[in-house]
Formats: sequence, C-alpha cells, structure tokens
Amino acid sequence: MYLTFYGLSEKPFNTTPDPRFLYMSPGHQEALAQLLYGVQERKGFMVLTGKVGTGKTTLLNALRHRLNGQTAISFVFNSTLPFDGILEYVLADFGIANGEASGARRLIALNNFLIERERTGANTVLILDEAQNLDPSTLEQIRLLSNFETPTNKLLQILLVGQPELKAKLHLPELQQLKQRIGLRCQIPPLTSGEARQYIRTRLRIAGASDLDVFTDPAVNRITEYSGGIPRLFNIVGDHCLLFGYADQKRRIDRQTVVQAIEYLEEGTRPQRKVSRLRGLKARLFSRWGVGVS
Repeated sequence: MYLTFYGLSEKPFNTTPDPRFLYMSPGHQEALAQLLYGVQERKGFMVLTGKVGTGKTTLLNALRHRLNGQTAISFVFNSTLPFDGILEYVLADFGIANGEASGARRLIALNNFLIERERTGANTVLILDEAQNLDPSTLEQIRLLSNFETPTNKLLQILLVGQPELKAKLHLPELQQLKQRIGLRCQIPPLTSGEARQYIRTRLRIAGASDLDVFTDPAVNRITEYSGGIPRLFNIVGDHCLLFGYADQKRRIDRQTVVQAIEYLEEGTRPQRKVSRLRGLKARLFSRWGVGVS
C-alpha cells in the first residue's frame, strides 16, 4: 500500500526475524561476538537472555549465518516438548537415522555422530529457544548431553535462549549442576533513544528508502517511549505509522501520527476526523480482493 509513496522496495517493519534487517546495536554486537566466541572455542553451555521482542531469534539467525559450513546446527523452537521429543527433533535435524525405539539407542546414535564430527574437526551446536519454558527435569536431562566430550573438547555446544525468567530458573537448587557448567552468559538490552533512531534508519535503508528521515525526531522519541526500546514494538508501531501517513499523504511521520497509531493499536479506534480517510484507504485495498467495507 505505502511502498511506492515512501519509495520503498519492501516493508521495513515486518516482525519476522529476517537477519538482513538486524540492526547491530552495541548490545547486539556484544552478544553476537560472545556467542561466536563461545561456539568456536567450544565452551559447552551458553545462555542468551533478553526481554520479549528484543531480537533474540533474529540474532540467532545471524549467528547461524556467520558460522562456517563446518558447524552443524539444530535449532529447537518448541520448548513445550519433553526431553524425548527434543532428542528426536535433534536427531532429525542432524540427519541421524533414529529408527531405534529406545532412548538409550538414540543417545548412542547421537554420541557416535558427535564423535565422527569431532574426528573431522567439525563443530556441532544445539540451540534451544524459549528455554525459560523448559521444566527443570528436562533441563537436567539436557545438561547430561554435555557429558558428550573428549578429554580436551566438548562435542556438543548447547545454547539456551530465553526471557529474563530463564536466569531465575537456573538458580533453582535442582539445577545447580547445570548452572555450574555454563561457560558463557550474554544478554540483549532494550534500545536507547539514540539507537532507536539508527534502528529505524537502518530498516528504512535496507527496505530501499532513499529518504531516511521519514520519521521526525519527536516521532522517534514517542515510539521509543511507548515501546520501552523493544524492537518488535518499534516494528508494529512503525508499520502502522507508515500506513496512517500514507492515508493522510504525509511525507514525514510526525509525533501526532505516532500518537494516532498507538491509539489505534491500544484501542482499535482513531480520531473521528481521520476515520474517513482510513476507510477510503481500506476500501481501495479491499476492492482489490472483491470484498466490501462495513
């Protein structure tokens, strides 16, 4: 809808974790550098934490892209799986035949796979996203996977990724052995006001914009204030701002447009004097799909 009006080749504020749009704030740079170091130096257990929407999954996609072809990666998204389900998922990710019915045989198959990769100098990484949802018994069984090792190297690098609640869970008495094995910890902080400006400009640039000052400073300040520096909320508000700006034919997104976009997100309504313009925009959109506007 608004791409041509703002000179964009694609939407700049999609909420999907596309690593092309990763803005490397100092916090993101530090976290990515630590994770690369932890994997390459075979630190065993690593932990990455950050609030919801700070870009953890996008950073993980960037990590996967940066690791060389000698690194096999299993990325487990579903943190509600029991340990047996996680193990089955990991074997499938690594392309290990897992027709054996027993858990013991599956562990033997994984161990043999890891030993063979170590023999050829290759590395292996297991990433567990949303790890704060894993129950202590499952985390304890995952800890036992770190027993796959040689006298000099960890055969499997395990990265636990989650919200700040993960740090609290790792302090549970029954997880003391896991806590002691963590060789590296890092976190992603929310964006500051200055970083927020660069975040928006970076995403506009990657989306093809020649004008990177579409959002005025007061507009950016209001988005930062509302979002608390969380990139996912930047994307949601930013997309609505461009839609409303297009409806009003505004080349610059000002603070008032941001206020209206936030009001719409929070309440589902917009100031009445603007409604007719937005309805006209909806009508043009829906007419392409052959549906009416109520």
